[in-house]
Amino acid sequence: MSTNANNPFIKNKKTTNWEKWGWIYMRVSGVILVVLIFGHLFYNLVLGDGIKAVDFGFVGGKFANPVWQWWDVAMLWLAIIHGSNGMRTIVNDYVNKPNLAKALKIAIWSAAALLILLGTLVVFTFDPCLPGAPEELVASFCSSL
Repeated sequence: MSTNANNPFIKNKKTTNWEKWGWIYMRVSGVILVVLIFGHLFYNLVLGDGIKAVDFGFVGGKFANPVWQWWDVAMLWLAIIHGSNGMRTIVNDYVNKPNLAKALKIAIWSAAALLILLGTLVVFTFDPCLPGAPEELVASFCSSL
């Protein structure tokens, strides 16, 4: 009776196929991003007064709501990881030098991690009512607080 270890033609099933999971991620995240982006655009541009209502106060009011914070963070994370995975695929397809490919992938994922970190911090720490800020730069609803 032979085992997989003795047969060189049977692949080891214990390894993770990262390319397959990257491919699946691109399809799933693409569909979710379409929903998130069109929801974002509909809320910001169609409901209410449209584009003329989008200003610092509008963003401040929107980021005061945890639903919109998480909506925008989900959109941010999915879009950055989706784009970075696409760039990784381009590097895999067109860069022939292994050291250059590795350096480019490190740069891509480092930039993605930095953008995710900074974007998430902005969404969750955004304060439209900063004390001591000039009144013309502060959102109109801050004067009532």
